Amino acid sequence: MYNILVCDDEKEITDAIEIYLSQEGYRVLKAYNGKQALEIMKKEEIHLLIIDLMMPEMDGIHAILEIRKTSSIPIIVLSAKSQDADKILGLNVGADDYVTKPFNPLELVARVKSQMRRYTALGNIAENASEEENVFHSGGLVIDDNKKEVTVDGEPIRLTRIEYNILLFLLQNKGKVFSIEQIYEKIWKEEAFCADNTVTVHIRHIREKIEIDPKNPKYLKVMWGIGYKVEDLDS
Repeated sequence: MYNILVCDDEKEITDAIEIYLSQEGYRVLKAYNGKQALEIMKKEEIHLLIIDLMMPEMDGIHAILEIRKTSSIPIIVLSAKSQDADKILGLNVGADDYVTKPFNPLELVARVKSQMRRYTALGNIAENASEEENVFHSGGLVIDDNKKEVTVDGEPIRLTRIEYNILLFLLQNKGKVFSIEQIYEKIWKEEAFCADNTVTVHIRHIREKIEIDPKNPKYLKVMWGIGYKVEDLDS
């Protein structure tokens, strides 16, 4: 049974989400501000977080920033704000997905299931896969997919699950250019619709973590008007 933490200062919303997720077999824990969410995560093993942005005491943004210091669990932001700027802000601080209020509960459940599938798949290592087959590199950038570790010039790099999946996909296909739509459909496994901001934000985060100078990247390159690629520095 997977534990899902729902954090929203509106009790009616947390109760409604609990009903739908419980019917799918999830164990739901509830918090009503960011501080409560952090306290619960210290005591319980949480596999996914659904969190509102605007809350008293500690808002969702600051809570996500704290959580991302130690955890890469899937985070779905739930907010009444629908502007692109707020969506980007949620993604900027480490959220994996975004649902705008009012929302269809069945859509939220579908997004939870999608995030959980990717999260559990990331943690599973193929039993018969050799270590060498699952290590990918370009110059000093190395991903050991057996250990789910990323290093640059030997220094460990901490990525969120989505960032890891994007970088792994591009590194596995180093030298090849992929459009934003192709990246989105590969990683999110759904049709790309207005995906530009979502992918661009994650790409920027990856660059900030793996590049010495993100504005002049060595590894993760943009091909203007076409897409992104990881440079093949081993050829």
